[in-house]
Amino acid sequence: MVSAGPARRAPDDERLARAALGRLAEPGDPRLTAMVLEEGAVRALATLTAQRRRAAAAAEDAEASRTLVADVAARLAALDPGRDLAEAARIGVRFVVPGDDEWPECLDDLDRCGTHLGRGGRPMGLWARGPLRLDEVVERAPVAVVGSRSSTSYGDDAAGEIAAEVARAGHPVVSGGAFGIDKAAHRGALAVSGQTVAVLANGVDRAYPASHADLLARIAETGLVVSEMPPAATPTKLRFLARNRLIAGLGSATVVVEAATRSGALNTSTWAEMLNRIVMGVPGPVTSATSEGVHELIRGRGGLLVTRGAEVLEAVAPMGQATLPVPRQPQRPEDRLSLHDQQVRDALPAWEPVTAEHIARAAGLSLESVIPALDRLLEAGLSERWEGRYRLRRA
Repeated sequence: MVSAGPARRAPDDERLARAALGRLAEPGDPRLTAMVLEEGAVRALATLTAQRRRAAAAAEDAEASRTLVADVAARLAALDPGRDLAEAARIGVRFVVPGDDEWPECLDDLDRCGTHLGRGGRPMGLWARGPLRLDEVVERAPVAVVGSRSSTSYGDDAAGEIAAEVARAGHPVVSGGAFGIDKAAHRGALAVSGQTVAVLANGVDRAYPASHADLLARIAETGLVVSEMPPAATPTKLRFLARNRLIAGLGSATVVVEAATRSGALNTSTWAEMLNRIVMGVPGPVTSATSEGVHELIRGRGGLLVTRGAEVLEAVAPMGQATLPVPRQPQRPEDRLSLHDQQVRDALPAWEPVTAEHIARAAGLSLESVIPALDRLLEAGLSERWEGRYRLRRA
């Protein structure tokens, strides 16, 4: 719950510095995140700006040409973070940074879990569009639901059902706004008037894919569309990979529904593992290439097998609060029989009634033990007696 009193906000120079740094390097660049972690955002920006003044001389040095400042020199020259923030505010987009009340502190874990595929660290900030607050999202134990863009109807149904049940229980659903499983997860949450968060690899003012413009607009009406990329930024493969760490970081758990052996969804699950979050997988047909990656996640990487929303809720609930009963068939009267009485029942004919002596011979038991058993079967309604002869009771 949001604390009472004046909202806590990061200093203006910190917000401006982070808006500027977010435009310099590609998201998750470990050189920049390490520099900010060590020096702070304001000082890191000042250092890079000062180094740029020596860029011409440094460019003559082959080693210096490979430094961070050399890589971002052109972007440094074009920075105008004040304009970026003003334009974002004009279109209803806010920039949330560490130090704000709204900042999701769970993303700070990204600074402690290392890098993956050359990306890592928490973002400089998050550009957000929508009424839902980021701190409220993480308080409600959000569940990330991700998977293949080339999903099957089986995968779409599974993702939609899981998202709907999770959202109905009050957990926001986090996904990437893409084709396939992402779309099914968002729509599943929206179908039950639940909350959902779309984490994009481009600016939150752009719809990618373009055909999802209506879906993203609907999410922004009740939930949240977020990105570490500033408004107007376009998506790239590298930005999608960096985006995955945010999906994993925001979620208290990640569910993978359909993923091939090379899949961005598996990249998200790797980040979730590195962050010590719960990782789950929905199995598919053993013949489906679309599910090969999920099966390996379950078989070799310790992913928890889930098949429905209730099982996901059991995994994310505090221990013992949402335990599901072991699925069993309804108990039948014959299930309660002793081994001896079951043996007598198996010897009863289905049609033509026979004597107790015939039943004793067929069962391989003494007549003295069979007669009481026949009485018990009659009492349980499992047999019939007709003129001193017995048979199974007809339905």
